[in-house]
Amino acid sequence: MSKLKVSKSLGMILLGIWLILYGLIPVLKLSVTGLPMIMQVLAIAAGVLIVLGL
Repeated sequence: MSKLKVSKSLGMILLGIWLILYGLIPVLKLSVTGLPMIMQVLAIAAGVLIVLGL
């Protein structure tokens, strides 16, 4: 059995969090004030960190 390689890149971790939240929001019908802004900032931060290689 092969071991899964865990990415330690901060950008990839943020991207993973963003993808999980993006999928859960409609399923759980979450409605939080400012949620779209939080998701946008998280996406931008993940993108910048991935481009910078962090």
